[in-house]
Amino acid sequence: MLSDRTDPPPPDNPHAAGVIPKVVPPLPRQNLRARNLPWRTAFDWLRAGWSDLWTNPLPSLLYGAGVFALSILVVWGLFQFRYEYALFPALAGFMVIGPLIANGLYEKSRRLELGEEVGLAGMILVRPRSGYQALFMGVLLLGLFLLWLRAAVLIYALFFGMVAFPGTDELIPMLFLTPTGWALLLTGSVVGALFAAFAFAISVFAVPMLLTERADALSAMGISMAMVWANLPVMLAWGATVMGLFLVSVATAFIGLVLVFPVLGHATWHAYRNIRTDDRQTGESERMFIRPA
Repeated sequence: MLSDRTDPPPPDNPHAAGVIPKVVPPLPRQNLRARNLPWRTAFDWLRAGWSDLWTNPLPSLLYGAGVFALSILVVWGLFQFRYEYALFPALAGFMVIGPLIANGLYEKSRRLELGEEVGLAGMILVRPRSGYQALFMGVLLLGLFLLWLRAAVLIYALFFGMVAFPGTDELIPMLFLTPTGWALLLTGSVVGALFAAFAFAISVFAVPMLLTERADALSAMGISMAMVWANLPVMLAWGATVMGLFLVSVATAFIGLVLVFPVLGHATWHAYRNIRTDDRQTGESERMFIRPA
């Protein structure tokens, strides 16, 4: 006689009631933006930038001279209109807008890569493929720069109260010979470094991308940050190189910018081409926000 009793399913059956299925580890996912470049690759970019500088050097040197003149004009204006307190924040802010100013240098390196010639006019009157999106990104970076200036004023008020800036004669003793000044320098350096690192990450590859690809500014900034994060060791080395050479330029009263700025601009293009290879060019799946006109 057959029994009506039904045996329970085996315990390893995932469909059994009350039985938790086995946890299966996720499949490894390849990061398509990671190039696994050693940190020394940053010096290869620097050498490539040096080579681009001395290939038809006059336009690049004139471009660097223009950046030098602009820097002197900004410093003169700060002292002329009694905004000396904004000098150090303005120097740090140069790292925020620097990639945008170097757009003409990217254009020269791009044309050299294609075997074309380019003069100073072609470097200044650049037509980014993304059109107005490059201008929109400039507005965003300018807003970030102004936000940093406001943060610097708030940090000063936090340590010295709502008092007028003492002037340049008392600035050095106030900052370097008092505990409050040391705390201000430390806090300002940390906050400024965060602003500079964020601006570097969102713009270092976004500006060349907008020059050569049809993408919107927000997508370009997001992709730039992803590229930096996926190649962090070499990008940390490159960021340190940029910062070190900029400090050398400041120590030479900005004269070094005539040479340093073109080299860094050309080298940044090679960094972009090294990481943003042809088979990873922006497609529809990477446009996260809007389609450029």
